[in-house]
Amino acid sequence: MTAPPLDSKPIIFSGGPILTMAEPLRVEAITILGDRILRAGSLEDCRAAAGRDREERDLSGRTLMPGFVDAHTHPLMLGQTQTWLDVSPRVAPSIPALIAALHEQAHQLSPGVPLRAFGFDPRVTEELREPLAAELDVAATDREVYIMNVSGHGGSINTFGLATHGITADTPDPRGGRIGRHPDGRPNGLVMDAACDLLTGETGVKIGNHGPNIHLPETPDVAAHQLALAMQSFLRAGITTVVDAQVTRRELQTYLAAKEAERLPIRVNMLVISALLDELLRLGLVGRLGDDELAILGIKLYADGSFGACTAYFPEGYASDPHNHGVLYHEPSEFLDLIRRSHAAGLKTATHAQSPTAIGMVIDAVEAAQTERPRADMRHSIEHCGLPTDDEIGRMRRSSIVPVSQPQHHRAFGDGVARTVGPDLAQGLNPLGLYVRAGIPLVLSSDAPVVLPRPLESVQAAVDRRTVNGTVLGGPELCVDVLTALRGYTIGAAYAAHREELVGSLEAGKLADFAVLAADPMSVPVEQLDAIDVVETWIGGRQIAISDS
Repeated sequence: MTAPPLDSKPIIFSGGPILTMAEPLRVEAITILGDRILRAGSLEDCRAAAGRDREERDLSGRTLMPGFVDAHTHPLMLGQTQTWLDVSPRVAPSIPALIAALHEQAHQLSPGVPLRAFGFDPRVTEELREPLAAELDVAATDREVYIMNVSGHGGSINTFGLATHGITADTPDPRGGRIGRHPDGRPNGLVMDAACDLLTGETGVKIGNHGPNIHLPETPDVAAHQLALAMQSFLRAGITTVVDAQVTRRELQTYLAAKEAERLPIRVNMLVISALLDELLRLGLVGRLGDDELAILGIKLYADGSFGACTAYFPEGYASDPHNHGVLYHEPSEFLDLIRRSHAAGLKTATHAQSPTAIGMVIDAVEAAQTERPRADMRHSIEHCGLPTDDEIGRMRRSSIVPVSQPQHHRAFGDGVARTVGPDLAQGLNPLGLYVRAGIPLVLSSDAPVVLPRPLESVQAAVDRRTVNGTVLGGPELCVDVLTALRGYTIGAAYAAHREELVGSLEAGKLADFAVLAADPMSVPVEQLDAIDVVETWIGGRQIAISDS
């Protein structure tokens, strides 16, 4: 614990509910000194710990709780897509509506500037498909037009863009990816999963068959602006710590520049994409590297694709399209080698896996790695872990594998998942209650920008399992209560990031990271949780200024 600045004085907060996410759950007051929590308990005890030279703040009935920890985000991608055209279902419920929005946007851009859009969800459009290049050409033929699927796992590009990136009938499908084609082999504009490597230019980031390439290049000043936009989104939501779930040199350079300029207000833990595993091992970067503000956490891997792009791997095919099986990024033996080498070096792994087959492949690999070289407390995780079987949940518990879930996904996209994988299978999407009953730590997150980072909306979705259309997925055994969900977005998420000794709860000695809410989330009706405002966000004992935009 670092010494507080010489000119700092203790600050006591009281006068409203204080939820610690520890024992006891509720306290009367909390005292901070410098960047740390000095005491949490009765007001009398907090005043005694603070001494006479102190400041007292009245919460005026508002609720103070630990800052939220978002265990799976893509901050730079969030900021980047916030500068793109919004083509979510509200804006683009059909392909003609999409083209109209693109056409209008094209006339507002300077000549030659690429037109990029985000949020299109083909599962809920009138046509139930992605737009094709010829359709995008109606919007613009004088510039690249790229529409990223809401999942981030690829999208559609116009004819100009196909030519710009050299995608032709002779371009082979890369491992772990797919180029959409007409019957004669010509590309039709779809570029999915690992094929996204083709969109980053000759000098851009390349990750091969290690994931969807979300790393579209920007100049350093533009990237800095986009990161600042993302930071404000997190701060407005009361999020004080995040895990960046896919880091390449693009992200690292942007973070380092922001930290050097003292413009990195959120604590960032980085999962480096597995394409860079060999480089990390050659450099000997096999332990946690960094500080409380910016640190390398481990390795990010991909097993299969996404539900949003219908590329999650189903050997038997999708209910909506039996000929579509999705993608595996790696053959099981190759994936096992990546997990084995990461584990042997002491690197935590976090693997994206959605289908039962892909989840099973991850569990197989972790079990094998642990058998070969037992390591305690690795906390290997399965990111998303959308549709595990009951057997797989039991195996995760026995192998101490942590599923990292996003309840907002079943809220926003549950109806689309039911349409594509089948309504019966979709009932078990994100089985949070089964994790808790099996003794697995609950860990919640957003996967921003797939959904916006709104922890209380996530908590509500974890409790009621209700989609935006009012469908309730599964039975009550899949739900969790409000307190369990709140812990999943605070101390549970901190645990997944190996940061529970510093953040995630309000206890003496921990970092003074907390949020002040307009109401007590433990006391409002469940349907009102997502309407609770975050009025203040504090990080390291300082209230952080938050912009309105």
